[in-house]
Amino acid sequence: MIKKKYNISVEATLEVIGGKWKCVILCHLTHGKKRTSDFKRLMPNITQKMLTQQLRELEQDGIVTRKSYNQVPPKVEYELSEYGWSLKSILDSLCAWGDNHIIKEYGDKFAVLEDNILNNKP
Repeated sequence: MIKKKYNISVEATLEVIGGKWKCVILCHLTHGKKRTSDFKRLMPNITQKMLTQQLRELEQDGIVTRKSYNQVPPKVEYELSEYGWSLKSILDSLCAWGDNHIIKEYGDKFAVLEDNILNNKP
């Protein structure tokens, strides 16, 4: 195995959860198990190919577990692993910072946030 070198620890974090979609996937998983169709409904702009790729990478890194049920039609569920749950405080901080940034830039955060479970719309 090749030993990797990082200049700063955040590089290791971003290697695992960086990119446009991984943190969004992880935030949705903090609200419970999800199937592929759930992700597609919650994240309509992600392609099937990208969703599959991101979920596979998160699974390979031990952040997400995949449970496949032997039935027809096939059923697959994803959830955070115990290791994945260790990211909860980081994800909460990112969401809080995003809320503050949206308010700073746009005033009313609900004017620019989609209506879904993560946004706590009144």
